[in-house]
Amino acid sequence: MAFWLIKSEPDVFSIHDLAAAPRKTTHWEGVRNYQARNFLRAMKKGDRCLYYHSNAEPSAVAGVVEVVREAYPDHLAWDPTSDYHDPKASPDNPIWSMVDVKLVNILPREIPLEELRHVKALADMELLRRGSRLSVHPVTAMQFRTVVALGSKRPAKPA
Repeated sequence: MAFWLIKSEPDVFSIHDLAAAPRKTTHWEGVRNYQARNFLRAMKKGDRCLYYHSNAEPSAVAGVVEVVREAYPDHLAWDPTSDYHDPKASPDNPIWSMVDVKLVNILPREIPLEELRHVKALADMELLRRGSRLSVHPVTAMQFRTVVALGSKRPAKPA
């Protein structure tokens, strides 16, 4: 099993939207970066992903999803009415890919980016690299476990 981080803006599609989706499953479409696309193509059924809310206040890891369908053509690329349309793409030349993911769990607490930056075990995480903007990227098993453990701890109650 491999581990990944996938980003979504919560006002576009939050982890709570995923929880409300039929079968708690959705296709992960709209990736228009070649490196991120290649990561999608490397995902295997059963891989786990950290679900990250980007461009949020605060940006944070919100939960865990599982890849339930491996990469297939992102048909929105050849739909001229889609926000994700790419005029160079077509059914004969799909260019872009998507996977299907299913909710595993919403973490008891979101782990904000600023908190992640202060965890020594996560120092090499791609998300924390200066200038990193990839919407899909791998994480190590240790990074995945560390983030899930942080999100599984309920914050201490104020005294």
